[in-house]
Amino acid sequence: MTIEPGSQIPDVTLMERTPDGPAKMSSKEFFDGKRIVIFGVPGAFTPTCSLNHLPGYLENRDALLAKGVDDIAVISVNDHHVMNAWAKATGAEGKIRFLADWDASFANATGLAKDLSAGGLGVRSTRFSMLVENGVVKFVEVEENPGQATVSSASAMLERL
Repeated sequence: MTIEPGSQIPDVTLMERTPDGPAKMSSKEFFDGKRIVIFGVPGAFTPTCSLNHLPGYLENRDALLAKGVDDIAVISVNDHHVMNAWAKATGAEGKIRFLADWDASFANATGLAKDLSAGGLGVRSTRFSMLVENGVVKFVEVEENPGQATVSSASAMLERL
């Protein structure tokens, strides 16, 4: 079952590339005491993720922060090296947090995992966006079609905020 508003974010280990190297963090620690917009993508460097979903959040970063958001993060079932390379390649490094859900533990625990083996990707995250306040989901939007970023887009998030 997909995580719903009012649910606590599950506590799993994520990874992020920092200036000091790769760092593990608990999702509980990441969301604790903050208002965070997080969006999930099936894969770094994939077409819709790189050409539509991520750029929208990068372009609307300041507007989202002006709505009282403490941080914006993208999460994908990729390793931290891939996520770091994607951050650099898109110019989003230092502007959006790039979280690696390398073992799909976050995707599985939230019910947002999707088997994309038919397309050669294996188990990935579905495309989604959510607002999390102090570890509690306030709302979540899941795309019906992984090739689209409409209900989970930055503009849709701005309207919800």
